Amino acid sequence: MASRHQRRLTNEQLKARLIVFIGISLALTFTFSVAGMLYALIFVTQPLGDQAPNDRAFIELLSTLTIFLTGALGSVLASNGLKDKDKPKQDTPTDTQDS
Repeated sequence: MASRHQRRLTNEQLKARLIVFIGISLALTFTFSVAGMLYALIFVTQPLGDQAPNDRAFIELLSTLTIFLTGALGSVLASNGLKDKDKPKQDTPTDTQDS
């Protein structure tokens, strides 16, 4: 049984867990979308002369979803460290008394 007096997570730890959860969710959705698209292209029997209209619409929907998820996953993972960088410390004080 878990202890009731656990330490609270800091904001940085909560943000890191949120980023990991979002990244994993988007990556899994992306993986299943690509697998569905490959399955539709490789294993589904198509008519000889042309692609079935339902299959064409399904593949178009999956490709749009995959492009969106690629951008979303890239931006979420790339922006992870951009917002919380410490400001550089200044060597000299900016508030000085006038003589």
